[in-house]
Amino acid sequence: MSAYLDIAGFRLRTEMPDEDVELVEARYSGFILARLEEETAWINGRLMKRYAVPFKPPVPVIVLGWLTKIVTPSVYRKRGWNATSEQDQEILGAEKTAREEVKEAANSEGGLFELPLREDRPDVSAVSAGGPLGYAEASPYTWTDRQQEAARGE
Repeated sequence: MSAYLDIAGFRLRTEMPDEDVELVEARYSGFILARLEEETAWINGRLMKRYAVPFKPPVPVIVLGWLTKIVTPSVYRKRGWNATSEQDQEILGAEKTAREEVKEAANSEGGLFELPLREDRPDVSAVSAGGPLGYAEASPYTWTDRQQEAARGE
């Protein structure tokens, strides 16, 4: 299986400076692509029960964003960084948010992302609009009045 992004696509989407991406790729050839493939597999594994994964081109932009945010901290760690700086905490926060959004998308009850569904499971909906789950009358005793009227034939 191949990753949804190649190195050029990752470089385009990440907030990491281009020279840092190129530095990691030059020093550790294949690392970035391996991380992209591994995290693509993770995303697909999470979404497999509900969505048509692997996604066919064009891959949904939200998926490409998740992949970029999840892989960026790994590339920074490989380059070397201070994980206690404020900027680095933001990068780690973006990764955490992306992972939580993937989990939310995989949730069949409350998933709010619209992605291509699996065709072999037509009974499953990505996002369903719910209807009313209850019924209410003006008075809590109206139902007994209606039941009594129905019994009498009124």
